Amino acid sequence: MTFIELAKLRYSCRNYEARPIERDKLELILEAGRIAPSAVNYQPWHFIVIQEKENLQKAHEVYHREWFRKAPCVIVICGDHNQSWKRKQDGKDHCDIDIAIAVDHMTLQATELGLATCWICNFDKEKTIETLNLPSNLEPIVILPVGYPIDQPDPSRHDEKRKRIQDIVSFETL
Repeated sequence: MTFIELAKLRYSCRNYEARPIERDKLELILEAGRIAPSAVNYQPWHFIVIQEKENLQKAHEVYHREWFRKAPCVIVICGDHNQSWKRKQDGKDHCDIDIAIAVDHMTLQATELGLATCWICNFDKEKTIETLNLPSNLEPIVILPVGYPIDQPDPSRHDEKRKRIQDIVSFETL
């Protein structure tokens, strides 16, 4: 499978089987996040894997969608603002960018393994911090449910649901 074929198979899954994820597959997903590039190689991330029923129930309280309750695994991806690179000219913190790169690696690895994911950013951040007892330097940025999908994506959906290349690319100047 080519990279483009893999990327077209990745989608935001909202329909998971109940079966648990094998440990070796979960470890590959986490490894994909670990090896992701980051600004100045600071790697300002921490991944919290939640699989036990009691802890999953607590995680469900930060994002109230019925489909979310069906994922057998949730990974909370946190950014460490004490470790992230800040651009000197304007102080821009690259933590969110670094986390996005790591999460993208993780979603693509999951897809290659026959698993599915869905980026969740619209969750109760304060409740997540409280539930996970996070220190002040760790910000929960993405919640990533992971599981075996019940449905399958249509790889050709990008033909109609994405802007055309000529509408988003310029060469040399705008």
